[in-house]
Amino acid sequence: MKKGKFSTSNKRERIHLSTSSVDANEVYPYILDSINRNQVTSFGENINSFERELSKYLGDSTEVVCTNSGTSAIHLALMLSDVGPNDEVLCQTMTFCATVNPIIYQRATPVFVDSERDTWNMCPNNLKTTIENRIKKGKKPKAIIVVHSYGMPAQIDKIKDISRGYKITLIEDAAEALGSKFKGQHCGTFGDYGVLSFNGNKIITTSSGGALICKTQKDKERAIFLATQSKDDEKHYQHSEIGYNYRMSNIAAGIGCAQMKVLEEYIALRRKNNEFYKELFSDIKGIKVLSEPTKDFFSNHWLSCIVLDTPCETSREEMMQALDKANIETRPLWKPMHLQPVFRTMPYGGGTVSENVFNKGLCLPSGSNLSNFHRERIQRTINNVLKKLI
Repeated sequence: MKKGKFSTSNKRERIHLSTSSVDANEVYPYILDSINRNQVTSFGENINSFERELSKYLGDSTEVVCTNSGTSAIHLALMLSDVGPNDEVLCQTMTFCATVNPIIYQRATPVFVDSERDTWNMCPNNLKTTIENRIKKGKKPKAIIVVHSYGMPAQIDKIKDISRGYKITLIEDAAEALGSKFKGQHCGTFGDYGVLSFNGNKIITTSSGGALICKTQKDKERAIFLATQSKDDEKHYQHSEIGYNYRMSNIAAGIGCAQMKVLEEYIALRRKNNEFYKELFSDIKGIKVLSEPTKDFFSNHWLSCIVLDTPCETSREEMMQALDKANIETRPLWKPMHLQPVFRTMPYGGGTVSENVFNKGLCLPSGSNLSNFHRERIQRTINNVLKKLI
């Protein structure tokens, strides 16, 4: 890590869950170039460069559209999938609300699907059963949104096969999974569309921002058209359909260009944090660290998470309180969407896997800027709460 990315001078400084790590010296040339070119709006060389770099990183068969958020990218993917009023979209229940809200924007109905135990992501068996049940009710779903939660790849090969078998559009929410792979292929590139996020807590950031991953130049051009207020190709301002202000700014894209240079380093650092937690809890019965189930999975470990279960004598709440008292941030796992008050009337397919994981799961500090000093503080606090030396 370069000097100045974190400080160890304050023993009681807050250790955050996941903060951005940006080197001003790396970013400055891109921002200065934007200003010198007077490209301080939603077009310019930085956007073009950032999209090219992302496409090159993800694979040559991808087309990338930079947006002002991951949520915007999901909304664009749904529009490109022709999802509209009264359509149904199958959606992973264990996720953040930003995955689901764009479905509502399109006046469609989310149908939530439970997780499987290995990755905590969408269960292929529950997905297939739910599709068949909806078809029996005369409501064949229009699209599927699968999420690679916490950077852990879903069982995407099985989910892709199901989507193809039923001819349902597949959208991958890879907001947390840039750099994660399944069988060597990048998450976000399996489906018809993929989504990335560059929010301030992600593995790389543009302060805010996201990206839509497409398969064709035609889809990319259509997405950019929708994302720039759907302006017709006329000399005057003319609009034949509703558009949106969803494009990323050129200055934000400059931050992204600089961040791409350190992406692999940050992935390695996040994975190092996960190894730290696996070692820390290796002798504690009843505490499981979310880890790759087989060698087919490669996670960026954006967040390292644990589940505290029987026979662990420490509850999640006890651990959260102890860490908070030591000024160390933690957070419960995503509360499943089918349990959220705003979505409580929506259809649901599955059992209680996501609910059980939510009730017992905890996200731990995982930032790329965690130092050895930070990890030692975390280890001491956890050892104390467990009343045991590891």
